[in-house]
Amino acid sequence: MNTRQRLFIMMVLEFFIWGAWLPLIFGYLPSLGFTPGQQSLILNAFPVASIIGMFFSNQWADRSSSPERVLALSHLVGGLAIIGCGFTRDFLPFFLLMLVHCLVYVPTISITNSIAFANMKNADKEFGIVRMGGTIGWILAAWPFTFIFVNWAAVDAAHPQGLVNWLGTALANPLVGDAAQAATRWTFIVAGIASLALAAYSLTLPKAQAPGARTAPQVRGTGTAWSQAFALLKQPFILVLWLVTLVDAFVHNSYFNWTGQFLGKAREAGGVGIAANWIAPIMSIGQVFEVLTMFILGATLKKLGWRTTMVVGILGHAARFAVYAFFPQNAGMIIAVQVLHGICYAFFFATVYIFVDAYCPKDIRASAQGLFNLQILGIGVLIANSICPWLLQSVYTTGGVTDFRGLFLVPLAAASLAAIGLALFFKPPTAGPAAA
Repeated sequence: MNTRQRLFIMMVLEFFIWGAWLPLIFGYLPSLGFTPGQQSLILNAFPVASIIGMFFSNQWADRSSSPERVLALSHLVGGLAIIGCGFTRDFLPFFLLMLVHCLVYVPTISITNSIAFANMKNADKEFGIVRMGGTIGWILAAWPFTFIFVNWAAVDAAHPQGLVNWLGTALANPLVGDAAQAATRWTFIVAGIASLALAAYSLTLPKAQAPGARTAPQVRGTGTAWSQAFALLKQPFILVLWLVTLVDAFVHNSYFNWTGQFLGKAREAGGVGIAANWIAPIMSIGQVFEVLTMFILGATLKKLGWRTTMVVGILGHAARFAVYAFFPQNAGMIIAVQVLHGICYAFFFATVYIFVDAYCPKDIRASAQGLFNLQILGIGVLIANSICPWLLQSVYTTGGVTDFRGLFLVPLAAASLAAIGLALFFKPPTAGPAAA
């Protein structure tokens, strides 16, 4: 197995963990009786961990001679913690276990990026393919739950004959109501098992190469890696991208906060009325098309440049929320528009990671990635998780009926403004795999 394949498997496992529990947690927490405030605390464990990780875990990874060992230890502890979430229904232990998991998991996203970039000769061409493993991992995490959320008692009672009839009967009998919510605990157990597998696999990864010389702008000084990463914000084009990333991260996480509940809510209550066992697979359609988008990312960067590629990525969010807002009960359009997720993620977030590697010093690689993950996984998520449950449950829902049109106009406007800001003010020097 060559290096690229090994890095690909690392990404599969890394994002399988996150993809297993994230899409369904937003509906699961209310089923446990947690208040909107308690839900926000649990959901905000992830962004808080990203902020803390910027100053500690990424610094450790940048200064450690074995980031792959940091990765292994993180996933060992994080795997045990997230498994624990599947076995508790009380707020305090659930919150503490989720906090522990997130504190050690979130920095590994930057660490896996840095390990990948350290073992690539041509990042703009190779990273899209390697990072595609993460997309596949997310997809693989979604589809097994089509069968976990089946009402097997009803299937057994029907006595289907033959594989085709058995499969049809299984898919036609999803769990509903409290039974469906109870089954959601398996998402945490599956995530934990994957985390423990990655802990073991991390010890087999190639060692990161020593930092080399850079032709991109350097940061003066010999301080901590995170302080040198923050010094990059003195460059206006990096500051603009950092701020736009914050807005796009909020929009991206509004999608995760609301889409599962939007799909599953009954039509008479304003939703689409999708059966519980199909929500995760439908949301994974975007990841399927993300795989295809990753294939063309390198060619797109070369043809369109940094700025245009990222603007298109942000506008993908705007288009998706426009369909949500103006066609809220057209199930066909809602399902079809999930394909835009590939453009949203690859053309913006993956491009940001490649851009950071191209323009930032290698000796602070993990912390430079962490600087942007501070927005992507930290502050942007913190804002979304703090206000999204309140907007959905208290502002736009009355008498059990949700005004999804008004709700989705919020991220639609935010994405549009972010795209305009990036187009007008992001002007990096001509360097890297593509010019602006």
